[in-house]
Amino acid sequence: MAVAALPESGRGTFDTASWLIIAFGWGLGVTFGVYAAGGITGAHINPAVTLALATWRGFPWRKVPSYIVAQVAGAFVAAILLYQVYGASIDSLERARDITRGTPDSLTTYSIFATFPAAYFGNWWGPFLDEVVGTAILVFAIFSLIDNMNQPPKSNLAPLIVGFIVVAIGLSFGANSGYAINPARDLGPRLVTWIYGWKEIAVPGDYGNVNSYMWIPIVGPFVGGVIGGVLYDFFLGNVLKARGVQPDVGVEEEGVTEVEVDERGARAGYAGDIPPGRTVRDRDVGSDVPPPRGAP
Repeated sequence: MAVAALPESGRGTFDTASWLIIAFGWGLGVTFGVYAAGGITGAHINPAVTLALATWRGFPWRKVPSYIVAQVAGAFVAAILLYQVYGASIDSLERARDITRGTPDSLTTYSIFATFPAAYFGNWWGPFLDEVVGTAILVFAIFSLIDNMNQPPKSNLAPLIVGFIVVAIGLSFGANSGYAINPARDLGPRLVTWIYGWKEIAVPGDYGNVNSYMWIPIVGPFVGGVIGGVLYDFFLGNVLKARGVQPDVGVEEEGVTEVEVDERGARAGYAGDIPPGRTVRDRDVGSDVPPPRGAP
């Protein structure tokens, strides 16, 4: 919308205000992704969050590989759909500006799909640190929201607040590296751009000032997510436990409505996973039942 569709549609030329379109678009996309998938998987749409939950919140490690594969595949398919919808406007922009895909000039249209380092960086450290910090903030905030001993949001507002977290990160940490803060969100579309002709700009990510960049929005978020989780537990989570704070009983721990185990097991494929007579709320932490809704 900001780079190609709006300018090429004749609806006006956009400047730095376009960043608001990007930031709020991503934030709302995360919000509705979490609302849509929360009841099935706990809404893991970010491998860095999945890794953090497995490391610090007992999410089953055996499920981590399949979740990550699904997340990357989803981002890949979404990027293909995006290109099919907006391909005409992208082609129009490239013709109007005499852009040849795969050359440095094509970074403009490539940036619609995946991230790249700001021009003022001369090596990998700056954008890597930015991804670590941005993802650590994301996971720290998510752990704050899903901790029922803290101040968890009620009325099923957690997905909306998670979306605003993404908006806030984009507005404050977005310029350095494009705030991937999600390995799947970058890798899936990056592979699509490589297929559609952006060549080394996409894979391995050669931008002149920083080359072979594609590992940074993968490794950086993984590192940042684990750091964000340990920081939350050290500074807040463990303090709440030490104070003997009781969980807020007015919040659904598992992010789903309270139903009898047999009914939920038959519907979601978890039959036998919870002892008869217990409810989802009674489920022990670290079980196979997805973590609280609101974890993207």
